Amino acid sequence: MMTSEDARGARREGPQKLGLCVLCGLPAAGKSSFARALSHRLQEEQGWAVGVVAYDDVMPDVFLEEASARPLPSQWKLLRQELLKYLEYFLLALIKGCQMSAPPNRTQAMWEDFITCLKDQDLISCAALEAQSQYLLTKTAVSRPLLLILDDNFYYQSMRYEVYQLARKYSLGFCQLFFDCSLETCLQRNGQRPQPLPAETIHLMGSKIEKPNPEKNSWEHNSFTIQSPACAPEASLKLTDLLLAALENPIKCVEDDVEQKETDRIICSTNILHQADQTLRRTVSQTMKEAKDEQVLPHNLKLLAEELNKLKAEFLEDLRQGNKYLCFQQTTDLSDVTSFFHYKKDNIVQKYFSKQH
Repeated sequence: MMTSEDARGARREGPQKLGLCVLCGLPAAGKSSFARALSHRLQEEQGWAVGVVAYDDVMPDVFLEEASARPLPSQWKLLRQELLKYLEYFLLALIKGCQMSAPPNRTQAMWEDFITCLKDQDLISCAALEAQSQYLLTKTAVSRPLLLILDDNFYYQSMRYEVYQLARKYSLGFCQLFFDCSLETCLQRNGQRPQPLPAETIHLMGSKIEKPNPEKNSWEHNSFTIQSPACAPEASLKLTDLLLAALENPIKCVEDDVEQKETDRIICSTNILHQADQTLRRTVSQTMKEAKDEQVLPHNLKLLAEELNKLKAEFLEDLRQGNKYLCFQQTTDLSDVTSFFHYKKDNIVQKYFSKQH
């Protein structure tokens, strides 16, 4: 294990070491408190620069006219991608050793909150009066290893993969911390907050959360589970080792073909899943209408509906997991996926239509 003095000395040799650390888990799992404590410990013990980017602070319904309204999932996705773009601008300034510029297209309120976040952690300083869209990097930001901790729920694998892509693009370190906190504890803590989330939101997220799976996804191998509410001393040492390993072993820009195919599959599966669900629903509905027109007996109609819905559910689950239905395709174009579903569906339908003759 690298000592504190080794880590401090590492900044004097070669390029600056940069890393991204993703926190994922249910709301009220303890991520924000842990992030603040971890930041303080790493600065004190390792001599690193650490920046905590809390998404709830930087993305507080900035585009809504009514504070009581909630953004649509599609709007949240756009804001998350915009925030990653802000992070990329900051990273580019660090890598190139220049001032940080403001993106030409930005949500002004969110950009200002992002700037405040970096200023408050002594990572940038005010721009000169004549260059309001330029920001200076501080000595703290450029003179030592820097770890950026991204504090959000990141409950979908695809959300975390976007951060991994950014790390890969610039050969940064990357790791994930998953907060394993029970749903009951999160609901209890949430209820004690001044502005609690609706309980149904946490229940829904709990049913959808995708834990890091290093055995299946090689890009998630730098993952560690935090057992809430506290991190034991031995776990703390393992966590430090993980963070050191991430900084010392940045992701290569060019991945081998096997890993690239795996990550491409993950992206494609995520992008077409919703479209496939809608298309297959319409297909099942149309097939049932045709069966009624063919005067299939009521009992057989019920059995047919059960088989088709079971096929649809299995198909979507396999598609989401990247299993057999997706892997049979040379591409993951929606038309290819639905064509294969039609093939399977026709085999089922033929049994019931033939019973009428």
